[in-house]
Amino acid sequence: MAPKKLKFIGCEIIYREACYLAATSPHRVDLEFLRKGLHDLETPDMVAKMQAAVDAIDPSAGYDAVLLGYARCNDGTVGVTARQVPLVLPRAHDCITLFFGSRQAFSEYFQQHPGTYYMTTGWCERAAADTRQDEKQASHEPKGVMAKLGLNESYDDLAAKYGKDAADYIVQSLSSWQRNYDRFLYLRMGLCEEGPFIEHTRREAKKRGWQFELRDGDWTLLRKLFHGDWDDDFVIVPPGGRIVARNDEWVLDTSD
Repeated sequence: MAPKKLKFIGCEIIYREACYLAATSPHRVDLEFLRKGLHDLETPDMVAKMQAAVDAIDPSAGYDAVLLGYARCNDGTVGVTARQVPLVLPRAHDCITLFFGSRQAFSEYFQQHPGTYYMTTGWCERAAADTRQDEKQASHEPKGVMAKLGLNESYDDLAAKYGKDAADYIVQSLSSWQRNYDRFLYLRMGLCEEGPFIEHTRREAKKRGWQFELRDGDWTLLRKLFHGDWDDDFVIVPPGGRIVARNDEWVLDTSD
């Protein structure tokens, strides 16, 4: 197979993995990362950001395909249209599938452990950076759901604006998501010294009273994406086609 020239646009949580795979791929892969907080936008805003990144690619650059390092992601990729270059992305509901190696493996684990919060190097490293980016976000940019509701402020600011009782209720309500979880799973990909990330996750689990599990991740799906082995685990969207959702085991498809 002749080497291809590929463009990768992906979430920064897979920064380490994407850089490694670009370096070891038989193809030339140019990398671009979008910040993790894209997932926190309302769906139309995320789709617009994704489309803008695709539209910004110079058609004269000679790319054979654009790889999307995303999954369905709460429909944040649904509706994104390929322009002059085909789009390729995994058939998956959630980007955690990329670290499990297949949607089947992730589905099996999720069925057995539905209350799991997943961690990797990227999720550990990028969360704090994403929070700082949100604080600097320009007023003309789309805001996350919490910012639009005015609920991304400190407790003192909430108390000053709404009163102590209302602030207490807001904080309690915002933390209620944790009651749906009882386990941290850290997926070890083996690219760097992950001891500090693992211990951080272990401490967080102990603090919350959750179980902690350490498991090796699986490179299969990500490697196939970067190596051009695009089988039925991937959607290939031809020029002019768009990504559509499917309510079956295929998850995503193309309109053409």
